[in-house]
Amino acid sequence: MRYNIVLFEPKYEGNVGSVARVMKNFGFTDLVLINPPELGDFSQAMASHAVDILDNCRIACSFEEAVATSNLIVGTTGIAGKSDDEHIRMPFYTPAELKEKLNGGMGVISLVFGREDAGLGNEELKQCDMIVKIPTSDEYSVMNLSHAVAVILYELSGIPGGKINLAKHDDLERLYVHCGSVLEQQVGYPQHKCAKTLLMLRRILGRALLTGREVQTLRGILRKIEWRINK
Repeated sequence: MRYNIVLFEPKYEGNVGSVARVMKNFGFTDLVLINPPELGDFSQAMASHAVDILDNCRIACSFEEAVATSNLIVGTTGIAGKSDDEHIRMPFYTPAELKEKLNGGMGVISLVFGREDAGLGNEELKQCDMIVKIPTSDEYSVMNLSHAVAVILYELSGIPGGKINLAKHDDLERLYVHCGSVLEQQVGYPQHKCAKTLLMLRRILGRALLTGREVQTLRGILRKIEWRINK
């Protein structure tokens, strides 16, 4: 398993440096920054002996560009939904549960952390296959960015290599589009329910950790449904 640590629009260069240091502590090397601030002496000072991670980080201009090579996208949130009806932030995994879920898989996992002041917005979370939330006090649930990264990487650092090749993210996206097409154009699914239903399907299939063969099998079923309806 390989992990991309993705920081979505971080505001402070010192936090980026601190995240690089945490990554070095737990043996992670791949840092991706989406629209970061200018990195200078302060970020290098905060990175300490992890300056090489800063030097080799990848800069992306959009969420889509940052996660393009992923097999699975895991978004983080400090504020979870309060009921199963709130699909954007529910259901979520704790870091320990995420570790257990990913055990045995093989592929590129993008762990996406949001802005220091606002976290990931709904539009970013909608593009994630799974959601993780660190158990914190109800009085103050939002953690410092580098502290949150440290907690999650601590849990994930001991996962052994797996044998199950996860489906490519592009193939998963084609499956979601195909599901939407069948719902909207073939079975007359209520249009006002489509977006919420497709988000629920993304969460269900994201938790399933599908292989490429499984994705193609599901798309084959959808094509058969389309053929039968059109016939």
